[in-house]
Amino acid sequence: MSKHFKRYFTLALFFLVPWVASAQDSIHMNLQQALDVALSENPTIKIANRNIEAKKYYKDEQIAALFPTLTASGSYQRTVQKQKMTMAMGGSPVEIEVGTSNNYVAGLNLTLPLVAAPTWYNLKLSQLDVTAAIENARSSRISLVNEIKKAYYGLMLAKDSYRVLQVNYANVEFTAQNITDKYNQGLASDFDKLRADVQVKNQRPQLTAAENTVNLATMMLKVLIGVSVDEPIIFDGQLSDFEDEMIGYTIADAKSISLENNSDLKQLSISQDQLDMSLKLIKASSCPTLAFSGNAQYMAMANDFKFSNYNWFPYSVVGLSLNVPILSWVGTSYKIKQSQISIANLEEQRNYVENNLRVSVNNNLNNIRNAMADMTSNKETMIQAQRAYDIVQKQFDVGMATWLDLNSAELALTQSQLLYNQSIYNFLTAKTELEALMGYEK
Repeated sequence: MSKHFKRYFTLALFFLVPWVASAQDSIHMNLQQALDVALSENPTIKIANRNIEAKKYYKDEQIAALFPTLTASGSYQRTVQKQKMTMAMGGSPVEIEVGTSNNYVAGLNLTLPLVAAPTWYNLKLSQLDVTAAIENARSSRISLVNEIKKAYYGLMLAKDSYRVLQVNYANVEFTAQNITDKYNQGLASDFDKLRADVQVKNQRPQLTAAENTVNLATMMLKVLIGVSVDEPIIFDGQLSDFEDEMIGYTIADAKSISLENNSDLKQLSISQDQLDMSLKLIKASSCPTLAFSGNAQYMAMANDFKFSNYNWFPYSVVGLSLNVPILSWVGTSYKIKQSQISIANLEEQRNYVENNLRVSVNNNLNNIRNAMADMTSNKETMIQAQRAYDIVQKQFDVGMATWLDLNSAELALTQSQLLYNQSIYNFLTAKTELEALMGYEK
């Protein structure tokens, strides 16, 4: 009993001491908290949100084109040499200078589009640009959530695998020490001792590799959520926490899965609308345009700089400007044909993407189904392997089982635990992929 107590006490210290040392100055974070941080700190999301803002400003720019434009103008001209004319007056020629030394003009110009079909279609196209930017940002969020969930589950798999290998290493180390004690008492052979020592040394590289995998997965997750890799964050949870979710999960029929909110399809639909609107814009560019214009000016002319004595003369005019394209339809017709081809190509692309998405849906549903079946089988195997190991351990302690029997039982237990964790991980990643295909943002 004292040996078993010592063994379990050693295992407890093995797990608890590092945790106690790090828990005092670390931040604990679960999956939902990681997602919340990522959606507010990730650079990709920030860029996508800024693009939305930029597209909205562009839309406002197009709206401004429908309003009147008012400009002020002013000019000054200094006559260096006045024009001279010769006139016969009283039989002798007389030179006369024409004009003034200083000429001033100041005025306002007003223009207002009355009929401008291209401007209206540009406005509608800019609204579609905003819609496309919003959907692109949603796609970025969906992709980020998908990546973070898979990275989080990958970290949980790495941590759980590391814990399994830690227990395995502790068991192998304890067994090797037990065999060494028996060897010293003359109850075990030199071969058994050597074999046990080799087993311990063989396990150490696997444990180190698993630890490195945990550290790498942790850093990758930190990068994804937009924080420094040096931040003291501990991501809580383990894969077994999701077992109840697996048990209660209902697998939907593939035909009932809606792709209405799939971001790829939505972006293609918006692109179709943009091409349709661009086609209308091309046609509208050959339509007449009508604009109102007005001009008001004040003019003054003088030979000196006595502004108070200047006489300012007003001048104003209003009018309508009609532009009718006559020979532009030749080039426009080719632009229309190009646009129609682009629309047809995009329709083909959308059908192709939708078919591929349906294949992905079926594949993920199959992966979910297989993972659920594997989890049930692996859990039962794990329980049986644990019982078998406990029995062999007791038999080994009293000399009724060999080291080879104990090693085989330990290996079977370790493999069953790793497969159990892997089946839960496979379920979670397949479920996450399916949710991303369906357009889930959380």
